[in-house]
Amino acid sequence: MKSILEARHFHDEQAAYNFVEKRLWPNGPVCPHCGGVERISKMGGKSTRIGAYKCYQCRKPFTVKVGTIFESSHIPMRHWLQAIFLMASSKKGISSNQLHRTLGCTLKTAWFLSHRIREAMRSTDTSPMGSNGGTVEVDETFYGHVEGAPKKGRTAWANKNVVVTLVERGGSARSFHVDGVRVADIQPIIRANMSRDAQMMTDEANSYKFIAEVDGLNHDTVAHGRDEYVRREGEKMISTNTVEGYYSVFKRGMKGTYQHCKEKHLHRYLNEFDFRYSDRVALGVNDTDRAERALKGVAGKRLTYRTTN
Repeated sequence: MKSILEARHFHDEQAAYNFVEKRLWPNGPVCPHCGGVERISKMGGKSTRIGAYKCYQCRKPFTVKVGTIFESSHIPMRHWLQAIFLMASSKKGISSNQLHRTLGCTLKTAWFLSHRIREAMRSTDTSPMGSNGGTVEVDETFYGHVEGAPKKGRTAWANKNVVVTLVERGGSARSFHVDGVRVADIQPIIRANMSRDAQMMTDEANSYKFIAEVDGLNHDTVAHGRDEYVRREGEKMISTNTVEGYYSVFKRGMKGTYQHCKEKHLHRYLNEFDFRYSDRVALGVNDTDRAERALKGVAGKRLTYRTTN
């Protein structure tokens, strides 16, 4: 049985471009400058760049990289595809140091490459979670230390980065880096991402009780303070174990693989862990499918070095 990493597009540059073009241009080349699809021809000649086309409507050359996370990058396309597959298939992520050693690029290049891929993994789905009475578990966790915050003299969460996550049972996850655990921090996220028909399940935090009462949401809680983690009411299982499982993978990855993350970059790491959770094996998505879904997310998400610092 051959490994997927033996596929030609991971090792041959022309094959890599062909692979990307088929997924981003399923109906043929599209000019990123004028949007034209006619009067486009492939540029030839020994000195021509691989994958170069010219649009005779706007008279401009282009490649499939324009308007994507690949734009202005000198990294070979085959290395991009290798990195996307490695990040998509590693449950707890892969560090920039490991990418630097595997791809043979500089550490700075590997770091920037990985941030671009995390941007490609960012979901653009804004549909309400828990439609038609689905169960959505909501919880918060704390990670790292807020830059510039004193280590003593404030409440515990005030010194740490706060992450709020909504997980739909049997579905996707959406995580957000927020300022705190107050109603004002959490309520806008629940309103924007959760259906009014959803069954919300949380721990006993007062913020969730207030939000559910004000917004008229179906709400059940488990009392972690009394060592209650699962409660059954007929066929309904009340718990936050699903979102706690998500946090288990997230924290193992952040502490064991990445080890350090600046506060301003935390949202990109959340994109990565949300993406892998929402496209997991339990939902019928294997490593190859997940990598292809990440590849299809590269369009329209260009990052420059300035925007990642």
